[in-house]
Amino acid sequence: MGEPGGCARGARRGFGGQSLKRMSNTNEFQARELELAGWPVRLTSYRVGDKYVCQADNVSPAACLARFSASTLQEAESQAISKAQHLLRKTRRQQV
Repeated sequence: MGEPGGCARGARRGFGGQSLKRMSNTNEFQARELELAGWPVRLTSYRVGDKYVCQADNVSPAACLARFSASTLQEAESQAISKAQHLLRKTRRQQV
């Protein structure tokens, strides 16, 4: 089980663990993929009220790496990218 407001997806949660009611009030939704520390990452950003939310997940299996909210889109994305890079740099690849 995850923490309240954390990255775990609950039964009545929308994309990124946000409640479905809260997601209906979102604006400026955007998703893009980039590579961080050699890993594919999906960066999803949207505005809720006067805050911007940005979530970084590893594309497969779409596990949340970081989620931040800030007053500007650039600040939220910068924080999410920084945290995701930090975590992915510590991840070792296994040879199969």
